[in-house]
Amino acid sequence: MSQEITALTNQAEDFSVTLQSLQKEISKVIVGQDKIIEKLIVALLSKGHVLLEGVPGLAKTLLVQTLSDCINSKFVRLQFTPDLLPADILGTKIYDHASTSFKTIKGPIFSNFILADEINRAPPKVQSALLEAMQENQVSIQGETYQLEKPFFVMATQNPVESEGTYKLPEAQVDRFMFKILISYPTIEQESEIIQRFTEGISYKAARILSGEKLLEMQDFVPKIYADEKIRNYITQIVDATRFPTKYDLKLSHLIEYGASPRASIWLTISAKANALLQGRGFVIPKDVQDVVYDVLRHRIILTYEAESEDIATDNIIQKIIDKITIP
Repeated sequence: MSQEITALTNQAEDFSVTLQSLQKEISKVIVGQDKIIEKLIVALLSKGHVLLEGVPGLAKTLLVQTLSDCINSKFVRLQFTPDLLPADILGTKIYDHASTSFKTIKGPIFSNFILADEINRAPPKVQSALLEAMQENQVSIQGETYQLEKPFFVMATQNPVESEGTYKLPEAQVDRFMFKILISYPTIEQESEIIQRFTEGISYKAARILSGEKLLEMQDFVPKIYADEKIRNYITQIVDATRFPTKYDLKLSHLIEYGASPRASIWLTISAKANALLQGRGFVIPKDVQDVVYDVLRHRIILTYEAESEDIATDNIIQKIIDKITIP
């Protein structure tokens, strides 16, 4: 191992101690979602945003609020509804009679941690306003541009069951999210613990683990983590296989309408680096890529009607690709 990679690993190990403490602290409040907590931390380190899909009642709000508590930052929950307007999120200008001038009232988007609850319930122009803020890290209020605070992290949720009164996010907008994470039901043992906590008055308050400044330092360190050319080739082959499966002897062409964009390759690399940091390494290994590949590609592979009619999920296709591509 070269001297440079050794130095990166030493720094990563120092950061990893704090990150493991963060993960452990969140797990004290959130029961049975350890993998989801890990993925959220990876997304946060990568300066990405997360689309979380799951039925109501799985502690999605509590999860983001607890993460915010641990990092000493501002948290806001936005309940998306059909009558919501972009100004309700971004802010607006009002006329001040005392000063006889207009002044800007900033909206709730000016926080560090944003929970966009049931994002598919708001009309497209509201969704676009949020997604623009996510992409540009800035908002425009009646011609004036304002930078958003750092760190800035959005977790949007959508209920996969209901379709009435919802506005499906277009594929191009879903692509703005780094991860799409599926959250599932807890096990019987975990649910028993949840029942005990919420029916016997047992409550846990997450302690503050790190400052916003320390988090920004970690975010800036992630791109420095070493990814060998073999790792980059591995990533490009995985993404290329979603576009041209026949090149890799994969019989998936009839199931894939559109493959993943270059944005998938970028996020796959960054999130693999963040995953390596979480594990205390200054370099990326193939397992880092495999740990995040489903969450990065899940919403970026557009299925054909044939695949949907046969009830084939994107995760099944990703699995076939991972099994086929040679691991470096």
